[in-house]
Amino acid sequence: MSEMYAYCGLNCATCQAYIATQANNREAQEKLLAQWRVEYQSPEMDLQTVTCDGCTTTLRLGGYCSQCAVRACGVAHGVVNCAHCAEFEGCEKLEQFYQVAPEVRTTLTNLRAALG
Repeated sequence: MSEMYAYCGLNCATCQAYIATQANNREAQEKLLAQWRVEYQSPEMDLQTVTCDGCTTTLRLGGYCSQCAVRACGVAHGVVNCAHCAEFEGCEKLEQFYQVAPEVRTTLTNLRAALG
């Protein structure tokens, strides 16, 4: 599977919403929607929530991406992802996000190291 990193370091290409959207698989989207409604205790979620073309696009943004402070900052800075940002070290937005998804710290650190 290919890699397509969101600003925060999550791999969009492994996201179930992204995969189902790109496959145009409405059944998979509806199944995921039912799962997320329970998992995130959000019965008001609609199909748009699980329709996504990836965080770094300007097309369809699923889930929380359209409201994400890390994404908004990455867009404002015009970077590929946060690993490319001059303000990467000590970024408060990332530090907050690491509390939710600690694995992305390693991902972003590795991506940054690969930049040279």
